[in-house]
Amino acid sequence: MLAMVLNKPGEMLKPEQRPIPALSFGRLLVRVAACGVCRTDLHVLDGELESVKQPVIPGHQIVGYIEKLGPGVESFQIGQRVGVPWLGGSCGHCNFCNTGKENLCGDALYTGYQTDGGFAEYATADARYCFLLPDGYSDLQVAPLLCAGLIGYRAYRRAADSQTIGLYGFGAAAHILIQVACHKGQSVYAFTREGDVEAQQFAKKLGAVWAGDSTQSPPQTLDAAIIFAPDGQLVTQALKAVSKGGKVICAGIHMSDIPSFPYKWLWGERSIESIANLTRQDALEFLPLAASIPVKTEVHAYPLSEVNMALDDLRHGRFTGAAVVVP
Repeated sequence: MLAMVLNKPGEMLKPEQRPIPALSFGRLLVRVAACGVCRTDLHVLDGELESVKQPVIPGHQIVGYIEKLGPGVESFQIGQRVGVPWLGGSCGHCNFCNTGKENLCGDALYTGYQTDGGFAEYATADARYCFLLPDGYSDLQVAPLLCAGLIGYRAYRRAADSQTIGLYGFGAAAHILIQVACHKGQSVYAFTREGDVEAQQFAKKLGAVWAGDSTQSPPQTLDAAIIFAPDGQLVTQALKAVSKGGKVICAGIHMSDIPSFPYKWLWGERSIESIANLTRQDALEFLPLAASIPVKTEVHAYPLSEVNMALDDLRHGRFTGAAVVVP
């Protein structure tokens, strides 16, 4: 099979011909039909995450069709379409796993980071962490739901009782979540890179009541703010924008340092919290919800061989919505 491999952080992905991976107990072999490109992939490439498998095949928003079942797999059938998300496994017996918080498990494994992912023609995955995907979505359009959607939804749930929500960083996750929020009658304020008129227009098209630069103040105070961009300065910007009792939710796996700020910006029972990874329950809740709304993803397809171009376009904000690689 063709695989795009990261041999060492800081390098570009390189094409390699590899054997189709062998199956072990409890795993599926899937023929990859599409794999979403995520900012976390950039953090892996740039060496901003610790303990990256070397070499590794990145990619963790995998849409694939089951080719083979490993020993012990009884919950799937050959030919079914499945999604393989960021969370690729956990220990199953620690306190976090026993309380439905496997996203915090100290021995969790993550797809395209600590196990090989979907920037390849085939991938294997632990069947317990795979999901059947809703009908009505093409392979390309459903791929962004598997990380931008799932981790974004986990962050959104912390703000689900808010009437006014700010989304800082209007990329793949925000363009999905704004559709959920508008469906629920909430008012969304979109914050983009400075001068990114195209992203601001895109946000308004999807239902934002206001869109502007992330350095700007919204026209009214917010009940909650979700930060997707990896810029620690946005935490202080968001704190100034939320009202008393407001929440600032950091949804990224990596962020630059948060600058110091006066206590008065936090006072009034404002809070700052982080979202780590996802749980299987998030998928069981969000995927049917997305299909029922229905959430429509804007995707930009790249051949597998051009994944480096997709990553560079993501880094520099050259498209709205999400990028998806197609073997």
